[in-house]
Amino acid sequence: MARKPLDYDQLNENVKKVQYAVRGELYLRASELQKEGKKIIFTNVGNPHALGQKPLTFPRQVVALCQAPFLLDDPNVGLMFPADAIARAKHYLSLAPGGLGAYSDSRGIPGIRKEVADFIQRRDGYPSDPELIYLTDGASKGVMQMLNAIIRNERDGILVPVPQYPLYSAAISLFGGSLVPYYLEEEANWGLDFVNIRQTVVEARSKGITVRAMVIINPGNPTGQCLSEANIKELLQFCYHENLALLADEVYQQNIYQDERPFISARKVLFDMGPPVSREVQLVSFHTVSKGFWGECGQRGGYFEMTNLPPKTVDEIYKVASIALSPNVPGQIFMGVMVNPPKPGDISYLKFAAESKSILESMRRRARMMTDGFNSCRNILCNFTEGAMYSFPQIRLPPRAIEAAKRAGKAPDVFYCLKLLEATGISTVPGSGFGQKEGVFHLRTTILPAEEDFPAIISSFKKFNDSFMDQYEGYSRM
Repeated sequence: MARKPLDYDQLNENVKKVQYAVRGELYLRASELQKEGKKIIFTNVGNPHALGQKPLTFPRQVVALCQAPFLLDDPNVGLMFPADAIARAKHYLSLAPGGLGAYSDSRGIPGIRKEVADFIQRRDGYPSDPELIYLTDGASKGVMQMLNAIIRNERDGILVPVPQYPLYSAAISLFGGSLVPYYLEEEANWGLDFVNIRQTVVEARSKGITVRAMVIINPGNPTGQCLSEANIKELLQFCYHENLALLADEVYQQNIYQDERPFISARKVLFDMGPPVSREVQLVSFHTVSKGFWGECGQRGGYFEMTNLPPKTVDEIYKVASIALSPNVPGQIFMGVMVNPPKPGDISYLKFAAESKSILESMRRRARMMTDGFNSCRNILCNFTEGAMYSFPQIRLPPRAIEAAKRAGKAPDVFYCLKLLEATGISTVPGSGFGQKEGVFHLRTTILPAEEDFPAIISSFKKFNDSFMDQYEGYSRM
């Protein structure tokens, strides 16, 4: 019988190569257990609202009015919605004459791109051009658009930090490129080792790979570190000397839990450096409404900004963006409100500021509780979560556990995480899904469960870990 085009063995091989651990084996098993009635704590994905974070009031009010503009004609609308939310909804509806049900410009609504440009100028101190800002359905779509443009064939390599967010490995596989991993140094709080990175590039080139771009994730996912200004400067200098484009994933820029290293954008450092670097390094920066204290993952709002890309390249990226016709319009409005929030003196300002502060302060406490909790456990070592939404502890697995995993046909950290899931209902992601050094094992968990649930979650984890280590170390701890 003739093979059919969509039979598995007839599929595009690049599709079959894609691995995405965040929704992989652990997640599927957790979903099965949930169907069987087991209580599951999904800490596998940075999805704040799914774990109980409340939406910010003001942006929801604005989008609600934009979605149902007939409410603006109701004489009682002022009793239900504050005047500044009403004014803002009218502003966005004036920018989108067809309303939220009509396609926008393929790059996003021009007025909202202007709001993004103003935000970037306030943040960095340098002007930004709205024509070089594209709104996207979450940051992921923008990342995929840029990788698709950069990767020409399997000999094109992209330098990606390891451990890495698997969007990058998955997209590079899908577009038929080569992932060139550079390892972050766990002992140096997941810092950059440029001797190692240079060696990685030399080795890749010796294998015939053309290294074309470098990815940075700052703050780090899954590793939670914040890059210093000096680190970013060295990175940009490296990209300049090696002729690499820099893809700066900065989606966690609001999520900072220490004061020593505040977020600083790659774009600001680039312009601070001055010519020739500031004019030569090609930079694409990404941001989203899904993270920070917003956590609006389901709204799919994001943007990317291009710096030092030639006009003809920008035209080609516009052409490809046009295939999808338009990024979703409600997501664009969320982005507009995120980059242009209520200001002091506005009716909604105090409530917005109080809600934002409460979420961030709680995240800061949870980052500390999670790190301390892991470090109080036997055979577990965890760097402090300086930023982002994750802890990435190292699990020192006993040799007998590694042997048991091999017999079960599982990677050792997958084996550990599956046992943890079955025993406690805590759904994590094994470190192998992000990449890690040979013979070293981790797991990633978010810091997003409700703060009041943390003591019980940490206690449950500790009890499981003690029992696991007792079983596989072959002794009981007194």
